Amino acid sequence: MSLQKKVLVTGGAGYIGSHVCKALHTHGHIPIAFDNLSTGHKSFVKWGPLHQGDITNANDLNDAFMKHRPDMVMHLAASAYVRESVADPMKYYVNNCVGSLRLLDAMQCHGVHHIVVSSTCAVYGDCKSLPIDESTEKEPQSPYGRSKLFVEQALHDLGKASDLKWVALRYFNAAGADPDLEIGEDHTPETHIIPLTIQAALGKAPALQIFGNDFDTPDGTAIRDYVHVNDLATAHVNAMTYLENGGASDAFNLGTGNGTSIKDILDTVKRLSGKEVPHAIATRSPGDVPALYASAERAKQHLNWSPTQSSLDNIIKTALNWHRHHRTGND
Repeated sequence: MSLQKKVLVTGGAGYIGSHVCKALHTHGHIPIAFDNLSTGHKSFVKWGPLHQGDITNANDLNDAFMKHRPDMVMHLAASAYVRESVADPMKYYVNNCVGSLRLLDAMQCHGVHHIVVSSTCAVYGDCKSLPIDESTEKEPQSPYGRSKLFVEQALHDLGKASDLKWVALRYFNAAGADPDLEIGEDHTPETHIIPLTIQAALGKAPALQIFGNDFDTPDGTAIRDYVHVNDLATAHVNAMTYLENGGASDAFNLGTGNGTSIKDILDTVKRLSGKEVPHAIATRSPGDVPALYASAERAKQHLNWSPTQSSLDNIIKTALNWHRHHRTGND
């Protein structure tokens, strides 16, 4: 294990960010959660200090770097909904692009040279060949995907022109919850399929809306690659070690290599909860593609990472336990 590091985690009060903070703490590091709490939860900040601020505000960032003097940055603060990005692209270009550039500028000003960035499989778009590897052509279908690809391109250019060393982690679909029930998935409004399915089964939410059952997939519902949030958190710690050890700046897929359909999720929730999932079919969402699942061989090779907690049963079991014990929206 590397020596203790102070790590500024933007979005550290959010779903994935809080799990990353817990993983950093478990490995002996000090996570500093930088978050504006617009979607994050103060109660999720348990393993280090909270610095409340906005990544689009240069003064907030300067204050955080001056006060905490981090050794490196993990950047997870972003707007992250495909459907919303189609309806409100300006929000995505400001939060994701402008915010990331302000963060990178602050790093340069304060002499911080290592960053691990949350990216997304949405940079690929509607891929004709599966599984998706890092060489797959990037044709994002939404402002969200385009904003994230812009950030990756900025990292590449800044890395060539400066001492910046970076890793971009292209998540596929984050899911599941902390088995200790300390943190989990709590969005308002909730848009992710697994918590929506669980909440519908538990009577905590209306009937599930399935956006499209006419995709070119075996059962007509969209196929995605679901990765347990703890596996994603581990990848961030591994990426940090990779950079510390002189690894080259690069982007890596984080996925299981297995496609899971919406119907698979409904069936698994029903089996593990013992309850029917009330649902209705709605029209497809703009920007949605039939299937996305990853090849994560490069992450295995270079980051020493593999998804050990990402079976669908484990994802649903941990998420189900979280939602049974947690009141949504409670801070």
